[in-house]
Amino acid sequence: MKNIPLHTQILIGMVVGLLAGLAVNLLPLPAELSETLILWVKPVGQIFLRLLFMMVMPLILSALILGMAELGDLSRIGRIGLQTLAYTLFASAISVGVGLLVFNVFQPASQISEQDRAFLLARFSGETRQVQTRLAEADPPHLTEVLVNLVPKNPLEDMVRAFDASYSGGGLLAVMFFALILGLALSVSDPVKTAPVKAFLEGVYELVMHVIGFGMRLAPFGVASLLFVLMASTGLGILKLLLSYVLVVLLALAIQLFIVYSLMLWGLARMSPLYFFKNTRALMLTAFSTSSSNATLPTAIQVAVEQLKLPREVAHFVLTIGATTNQNGTALFEGITVLFLAQCFGIDLSLTQQVLVVLMAILAGVGTAGVPGGSLPLVASILVSVGVPAESIGIIYGVDRILDMSRTVLNVQGDVVAAAVVSRFDRGAEALPSAADPETGA
Repeated sequence: MKNIPLHTQILIGMVVGLLAGLAVNLLPLPAELSETLILWVKPVGQIFLRLLFMMVMPLILSALILGMAELGDLSRIGRIGLQTLAYTLFASAISVGVGLLVFNVFQPASQISEQDRAFLLARFSGETRQVQTRLAEADPPHLTEVLVNLVPKNPLEDMVRAFDASYSGGGLLAVMFFALILGLALSVSDPVKTAPVKAFLEGVYELVMHVIGFGMRLAPFGVASLLFVLMASTGLGILKLLLSYVLVVLLALAIQLFIVYSLMLWGLARMSPLYFFKNTRALMLTAFSTSSSNATLPTAIQVAVEQLKLPREVAHFVLTIGATTNQNGTALFEGITVLFLAQCFGIDLSLTQQVLVVLMAILAGVGTAGVPGGSLPLVASILVSVGVPAESIGIIYGVDRILDMSRTVLNVQGDVVAAAVVSRFDRGAEALPSAADPETGA
């Protein structure tokens, strides 16, 4: 197994789990035997998910504080920092908006059968029913109340109760706001005095990455376990549901990559989209194969400087920061995933709740680790905030690998687009190639 790449191992686990689960579901096996198999296989998937869940808070605090500290170092980088920050928030908001639009047009979970929904409700019966009862009885919070709750009165309470569906405070979003403020404060503080704080956060982040790495080693078995339980209990219905979900996510990613980014290149960077995509083909292949923004960073810098002729200092800064903070594809994926799983459980999100999903997806995109599987713990935490059981992330984990590879392409290309836009506004429109010639960019 050591000689087999992790993504191939996960793919093997997915196939084994699907086939074994379908066999148990379709073959005339004794009911007791099927129940015994599910009973012994299920804990493997649960342990795998818990390894990821327990790192949510350390990941949010360390990654988001460090990311904003680097991105928001306005005293040092001035105009470029402001432009990068503005672009990151703007592009992430558009990305999530595209995801929500595509989801609401196609409604991938609207065709779920009552039998499959009943299974999901039964599997997460306690938490799901409590949440649905609370949502049915309580009036949706006013937007002003939501805005007030963004600022935590007691950050520790919001951290402890972030996964408590009955908590009426800010929860996860307040924790993100707390990390955002600390990151901005860290960026404008005396670097000598705050060096121990930054070193501590970097150490925490390093530990979190290693723990997630431990969990990813269990991923092939966890994926096989999760899909085995789903298929053994529901059969082909869930498989069709997952296919619809995958197609919707891929369509939204394609729209953002080829339409939205092209408009940004043409309108903001004054660069030909054909010229851009022609010179970044190798970068897209590298991002797709590695599923890691961090691993693709050297290639991205080389392409931006040597192929697109962007200023070296701007490309280095924007791409380095973007590998951690400018995760447009991840934000889009998180928004669709939360809405999809909510629809699977029959939870209708109000407009205010959808706005919350957008805000949390944008901030989570800033705080997401640029490594394979780095977004899933944050997706699970967003699910809880809108009343969906965190463990339901296991439903989509088996197909996450292909989506991870695809959204990494969007993340990395978004970083290079950001570098092109910032370069144009930093140097002036006349300093960069125009959008006229697709061969030279001029």
